Amino acid sequence: MRAIQITEFGGPEVLHEAELPDPVPGPGEVLVEVDHAGINYADTHAVEDSYLSRTELPLVPGGEIVGRTGDGRRLVALLPRNGGYAQRAAATEALAHEVPDEVTDGQALALIVQGVTAWHLLRTCARLVPGESVVVHAAAGGTGSLAVQLAKSYGAGRVIATASNERKRDLALELGADIAIDAAPEDLEERLVEANGGHKVDIVLEMTGGPVFDASLAALARFGRLITYGLASRVPPTPVAPASLMAHSRTVTGFWLAHCLRRPGMFREPLGELLGMTVKGDLTPRVGGVYPLSRAADAHTDLRARRTWGKLVLDVRQ
Repeated sequence: MRAIQITEFGGPEVLHEAELPDPVPGPGEVLVEVDHAGINYADTHAVEDSYLSRTELPLVPGGEIVGRTGDGRRLVALLPRNGGYAQRAAATEALAHEVPDEVTDGQALALIVQGVTAWHLLRTCARLVPGESVVVHAAAGGTGSLAVQLAKSYGAGRVIATASNERKRDLALELGADIAIDAAPEDLEERLVEANGGHKVDIVLEMTGGPVFDASLAALARFGRLITYGLASRVPPTPVAPASLMAHSRTVTGFWLAHCLRRPGMFREPLGELLGMTVKGDLTPRVGGVYPLSRAADAHTDLRARRTWGKLVLDVRQ
């Protein structure tokens, strides 16, 4: 089968097309003929071995697939051991969900990691109360574009989006954000407070790290919650002193979807809810780019350069 494989760690340049044997499903697994694979920012970390979990070589990247089983079922699946950038993949039944006919492949791929992550950021971690203000960084991205919509659906009083350019800010407004501001870290604290009518904010969903994390924490109101779920800048933030959290009754919470996969009710159930919302038209996952399998390196290059928006997808059939 055709696949993208890496045999050394690095940037997009280490992604190469290869001919590999078909995977052999183990107990509780099913072989899926892959039509499309999802691309996540986490994939760029896996390729350079800078993710939370260590990567072993050789590696076929990719944790999200949608395709059909031998008995004709159309499934979207999360692959805990990667392997998605390929024509076939062995998927764990417990981490797979049938896709309604009304949902496209790209929409299903947008929901399985980024959608479920956005759900948990707001529901499990932030415990959003109707009327609270929510800051969504990278609001035009895969997770951010869904978090904006879900925050409004769950009753947020004001959704403040940040994005790196005007086109992305316009998209965030189209998705329901009340205001969209520049994501640059300089004077970000002041801009967040100004965007919230001069008041500090209740919730921040943050995945950049570095000075963006620092400014977001400083912009939190009393009893505010900052949820960190990524380090896209690859720059660590300033260490947080417990006394500074106590002084303002602020909370910093980390989130990693992998911790939900073996806990009852924390993966398939939110995914099912999101698929249902998409069928009803209450949620609109956006696909920002479809690349042929052979151009996986280009997709990673564009993603790391912040040239993309929405969900990125590999067409494995091309």
